[in-house]
Amino acid sequence: MTGAAIAGLGLTETGKVYGRSSTSLAAEAVRLAVADAGLALGDLDGLLVSAGVKQDVNVNLAAVLGLHDLSVLNQVNAYGATAGVMVAQAAQAIAAGAATTVACVFADTPLKPKQSAGAAWGSGAKRPGAPRNLRGMTGWSVNSGATNPNILYALCARRHMERYGTTSEQLAEIAVAQRAWAVHNPRAQMREPLTVADHQASRWIADPLHLLDCCLVSNGAVAVVVTAADRAASLAQPPVHVWGYGQAHAPRRMHAGSDWGLVTPAGRSGPAAMRMAGIGVDDVDIAELYDCYTYTVLVTLEDYGFCAKGEGGAFVSEGRLAPGGKLACNTGGGQLSSYYMWGFTPLSEAVIQARGDGGARQAPRNDVVLVSGNGGILEHHSTLVLSPHERTAS
Repeated sequence: MTGAAIAGLGLTETGKVYGRSSTSLAAEAVRLAVADAGLALGDLDGLLVSAGVKQDVNVNLAAVLGLHDLSVLNQVNAYGATAGVMVAQAAQAIAAGAATTVACVFADTPLKPKQSAGAAWGSGAKRPGAPRNLRGMTGWSVNSGATNPNILYALCARRHMERYGTTSEQLAEIAVAQRAWAVHNPRAQMREPLTVADHQASRWIADPLHLLDCCLVSNGAVAVVVTAADRAASLAQPPVHVWGYGQAHAPRRMHAGSDWGLVTPAGRSGPAAMRMAGIGVDDVDIAELYDCYTYTVLVTLEDYGFCAKGEGGAFVSEGRLAPGGKLACNTGGGQLSSYYMWGFTPLSEAVIQARGDGGARQAPRNDVVLVSGNGGILEHHSTLVLSPHERTAS
């Protein structure tokens, strides 16, 4: 129990949003989140900022917003795990009395007109700031061609397939289930129904990953406002209580005999958050899981304990994650079908679901919502446990 709650949510337009800077989108998201909470910008005394691929949003956002009297200001980066880390830091600042009202915001504009989504990421060897020292493992990656996340996640998925017999069709079940949720999400970029056959027919990106195993690339921004739970109760929106949080980090070790790609820091982050919240995996009604690739969902489900290690393929089959299935998972379509805002994609949908604002995609139960964030190549992980209910001390 943290004593903190999310009181406001701000989402800009996402997807092919051109002609705007990341900073302008970030400022809009913060303003929307503050207004959503029924507050004024001047009520903020904390601001946490996260930038994506473009890395062009920083603490100067405070000046853009006219916030000249902040107690907490920082730029946070744990890659896709950042959203969970930011909410935890905001909750900690509030509990310590360092701040009363903290906005957490992510913004990015990697997409450019007449440019492919893949070009937004490019090769790690060519991006500005990429390491020039090609000795050791860095040299191996560049010389072997394993220079982007697609290839490295493909290696992880292939290891799981060879170790446990997981199939491409089972990964397809994840994409199909999330698209079924996205059909009912007016914000989703991809809303056409999807079948396993469609997935299998989509072009290869990096064997064994097809195009439809990979997340979207989006421009846009998302922000949340975190404050004390008792204060949130008097604001404009139903509070979304932060019951627990956890994070874990394990920079990848690709040497012979390592379990890289098969076991992830989710196995420590998830249980830590659930212990703080006083729940077990069987108590979870909704799982909003980071889904840069279908494989990320599968391995996170295993490491959180929804199923045993190696049984993720069977667990996600037969529509278990789809509307009407046993586990409501990525109910907005996730990053595979909705929009890609790093960890703010699962966080934003978690807030919507906890409030009961999902409309046609609202899950039947929303008492406990689990949110994951994943960064690097399965190296950094954050977990939040959220609820529309204030948890009393046991």
